Amino acid sequence: MEALKQRILKEGKSYSGDILKVDGFINHQIDPELMYQIAREFERRFSDVAYDKIITVEASGIAPAVMLGLLLTKKPVIYVKKRLPSTMEDVLTTTVHSFTKNRDYPLSLSRQFIQPDDKFIFIDDFLAYGHAALGIIDLLSQAKAKLVGVGIVIEKGFQNGGTILREQKNIRVESLAIIKAIEENKIIFSD
Repeated sequence: MEALKQRILKEGKSYSGDILKVDGFINHQIDPELMYQIAREFERRFSDVAYDKIITVEASGIAPAVMLGLLLTKKPVIYVKKRLPSTMEDVLTTTVHSFTKNRDYPLSLSRQFIQPDDKFIFIDDFLAYGHAALGIIDLLSQAKAKLVGVGIVIEKGFQNGGTILREQKNIRVESLAIIKAIEENKIIFSD
């Protein structure tokens, strides 16, 4: 997606440890017009995939997931919580590792919003090692639901998450911008 790549090049900041900071337009301050374009592109790429709901992990995946659900597909959006609220009942849980924060955290999802055989698309801002997506696969499996698609705003193609997810059976992975390398003050995209 060319508009996204141009914003990354213009406003993204690279840091040691393969960190890309895009908080000026994706995951702290959000550009609604860009989110709309992102949602339109996800809708186009998943137009031939049958799914019932959209799922994401708080917090940075919520904006593109809600935009996709509201404006384009009219599908419900469920976001998985990183902490277990005291009000959540009949909870499914798993633990994942965050590359950016370098720590493990629990993912919690209420069974109330998932029916067996529901089909989901997972939307997230970044894909590095695939831990969040694998956590979603685990949660949905516990509920006897199914992940049929993964939509990623920015994939770090030099890390193995994309490869791991693309090896999963019957899950389409669509990344809008795939980064081949992050070097000091330079971001290189895959073709």
